[in-house]
Amino acid sequence: MSKGVTPQSKDFAAWYTDVVVKTGLADYGPVKGTMVIKPYGFSLWQNIKKSLDDMLVSSGHQNAYFPLFIPKSFLAQEAEHVEGFAKECAVVTHTRLKADDDDLIVDPDSKLEEEVIVRPTSETVIWSMYKKWIQSYRDLPILINQWANIVRWEMRTRLFLRTTEFLWQEGHTAHATAKEAEEETLKILDIYRTLAEDYLALPVLTGIKTDAEKFAGADRTYCIEAMMGDKRALQAGTSHNLGQNFAKAFNVTFQTKDNQEELVFATSWGVSTRLVGALIMSHGDDKGLRLPPKVAPIQVMIIPIGKTDDEKKQAIEFINPAVSTLRKSGVRVEVDDRNESPGFKFNDWEMKGVPLRLEIGPRDMAENSVSISRRDSGEKSAIGINDVAKSIPALLDNIQQNLFQQAQSFRNSHTKKIDSYDEFKSFMNETGGFALCGWDGTAETEQSIKNETKATIRCIPLSDNPKGLKCIYSGKAAKHEVIFAKAY
Repeated sequence: MSKGVTPQSKDFAAWYTDVVVKTGLADYGPVKGTMVIKPYGFSLWQNIKKSLDDMLVSSGHQNAYFPLFIPKSFLAQEAEHVEGFAKECAVVTHTRLKADDDDLIVDPDSKLEEEVIVRPTSETVIWSMYKKWIQSYRDLPILINQWANIVRWEMRTRLFLRTTEFLWQEGHTAHATAKEAEEETLKILDIYRTLAEDYLALPVLTGIKTDAEKFAGADRTYCIEAMMGDKRALQAGTSHNLGQNFAKAFNVTFQTKDNQEELVFATSWGVSTRLVGALIMSHGDDKGLRLPPKVAPIQVMIIPIGKTDDEKKQAIEFINPAVSTLRKSGVRVEVDDRNESPGFKFNDWEMKGVPLRLEIGPRDMAENSVSISRRDSGEKSAIGINDVAKSIPALLDNIQQNLFQQAQSFRNSHTKKIDSYDEFKSFMNETGGFALCGWDGTAETEQSIKNETKATIRCIPLSDNPKGLKCIYSGKAAKHEVIFAKAY
């Protein structure tokens, strides 16, 4: 166990904070609830961002940028939307400060005629623009994504998982038919699943949210849900079919091929820096991070070992040709030549979750080999120097797959089909995990279970099959088979 990191078994929340701060991912900002993403954490986010952006662009989406400030009246135009975000909005009322003796005060003469909202999400400002851009079916579809910051005035915050300001992408699309909008919503859901499973090695369940859990202003919200190391659920991404709700609010219509006027159909969808938190909590251990190679800022760390500077220099020269070849093939490899002990470096990079560590000392050079240590399994081995360039990519692929399989096995072993409420309560209070069970489909039952156990319906799986099931709470015929869990 790395010094200073609280064991997961003792306090998972403290462990999480220790890992975020001590690995240099992020730190607390000067304003309560904000965070500073440090270079190592930002590099991790950039790799996640690039992986997703490449998929979005290749599927026909275009990146754009919309204003941070939104007129207050815009939010009021979609009643359900404003109700969902009203308590989290930061509001700008004045435009400047002025000096008052040794203090700064709000200049009362700078009061805005209309207050503006600092972006909590961009549906309203974007649909005000779509009204200008859409006249005919020829203008559709519009497939736009933006990478941006968001401000939601959170009362209880945690680094990466829930902060007052965070980074995300939000897609906003406009379509001529309900069918196209639904296809888009599901297409994005599958892209999110691919991002989570193929890049973050994070197994997820895909499904639809209940009305109580869906996005404010949506007809339907689809989601990916993941299990964290403490068996709690984390909503890792959402894709919303907005129907014609925002088109109605902003009167966005188009002329069809039949010269009829029709309201536009819409979707919106997003993932955020919360995914960094998901990576930490799903793969991390008492030594710190374990990062999937596809998104790790550094995939391979090389540590030259020697009693003298000359011996360390020889080790670097020994490995340099392989380093050059690896970099040309796209492997992110670095050499740690800091004036620190090997043990310090081993612990440092182990805590930071670098997938592979290569050690080269006099004995290795004498045997024309390098020592390799895997972060995912702790397995150590030696390979010939001439095999490094071709063996490392295959090893990284194996680590990626192994992390996914470990996380999937963990989730499967803590997912249980339950058909009685007593067993359900015991499971939630004593064991924890994903409970697969029947639900009668009523908001009253959903709320009662939440009040009594703090468990919520994470999703109605797309493979939902309630035939023959009874609701665990009411005993009535189940309308859905759902996943319940305690969640972040």
